[in-house]
Amino acid sequence: QVQVVESGGGLVQPGGSLRLSCAASGSIFNIHTISWYRQTPGKQREFVAHITRIHDAYYADSVKGRFTISRDNANNTGYLQMNSLKPEDTAVYYCNVEVQTKTERGRVQDLWGQGTQVTVSS
Repeated sequence: QVQVVESGGGLVQPGGSLRLSCAASGSIFNIHTISWYRQTPGKQREFVAHITRIHDAYYADSVKGRFTISRDNANNTGYLQMNSLKPEDTAVYYCNVEVQTKTERGRVQDLWGQGTQVTVSS
């Protein structure tokens, strides 16, 4: 079993910064892509950024130049550094990991965390 837990959300003023973490734990053999998505009430979950195992990073246009995704392969952890935050960044942020477990190495599983709330408001 593998668990995915996000942390680091909170309330921040416009222009401020937050750093989200995504920790995967359990019987992990390999983690492929780590992605961040966000969702606001009544809307579909939207892509924010993802990073491959070799650290190729991709961003939604709405966050380019403000957010930076990174990962620590040794500790099975991903990060999302969010700078110059805007009220429209307010959402629940979810981490998604593509993982192979030690017991099922031939299968790549798509796992989600429970989400962390980010609120940008003065």
